[in-house]
Amino acid sequence: MNGVRLQKTPSKASRWGRTLGEWPAALFFLLPTVAVLGTFNFYPALSSLYLSLFEWNGLSPTREFVGLANYARLLASGEFWNSLRVTLLYAGGVTLLALALGLGVAVLLNQPIRGQAVYRVLYFLPVITPTVASGVVWKYLFDPTQGVVNRGLAGVGLQGPAWLSDPSWALAAVVVVGVWKRVGFNMVVYLAALQGIPKTYYEAAQLDGAGPWQQFRHITLPLLAPTTFFLVVTALIDAFQVFDLVYVMTSGGPLGSTDVLGYYLYRQAFRYSELGFASAVAYVMFALIFAVTVIQFRLTRGGQGDG
Repeated sequence: MNGVRLQKTPSKASRWGRTLGEWPAALFFLLPTVAVLGTFNFYPALSSLYLSLFEWNGLSPTREFVGLANYARLLASGEFWNSLRVTLLYAGGVTLLALALGLGVAVLLNQPIRGQAVYRVLYFLPVITPTVASGVVWKYLFDPTQGVVNRGLAGVGLQGPAWLSDPSWALAAVVVVGVWKRVGFNMVVYLAALQGIPKTYYEAAQLDGAGPWQQFRHITLPLLAPTTFFLVVTALIDAFQVFDLVYVMTSGGPLGSTDVLGYYLYRQAFRYSELGFASAVAYVMFALIFAVTVIQFRLTRGGQGDG
């Protein structure tokens, strides 16, 4: 009509046919990823679930089927409940302290100060430092007689405890190292989120007479809610799986005061050779992490808060 061509809308059948025609190419390109995930993720996870229904020492050619007996034994174990309590204390301490410190450092480094890049690198260095190396160094720092920590306390007239050999202080020492390892990561993520907040929000708030604290409370914190949700979830997952730090610094002691679930699982599998029971521990850990994540998601509406 008058030289204008009307483009015919493809029918639903033709669109469906085109989609089917793209499937072979999509499967071809996805095959390497699916193969890697299936080999190194899905198959071991399903094998571990299957193994949790058996009693096996890892060497015997036969496995004894015990059903849910490993899970019943686990729930009746005092060591398990102690490990769960220790893990929750560690996870809560590291998550809350690292979030607060990471946000504080990010807010400070978001200001126009000299040497920003240097400070960011220094705060991020603990994140990329191997955990085993960090644990060894901090073990010497917490030494009750020659350690830098107690020497510093003695310099201000305080007597430091025997950190890693005192059941009252060992977990606190491990939490300090966990926070030290986590703050830099939180700082980088928070810093990226802060730089994404439009400055016009703060300018409008200033015009309305809002001070720095009011701007932080009513603008910064609400807009950082999705970032905080992400950091809390990843921090809890990481904390529930902590092992190497405890292995190097305390080996679960003294008196089980740092016996986190990861170390409890290791002990059952590789010291006592109870691989079926250890697999049950691993799946209980998975269920706990999944439950905590779902609860957080529902309470914060996926990180959106009340807004």
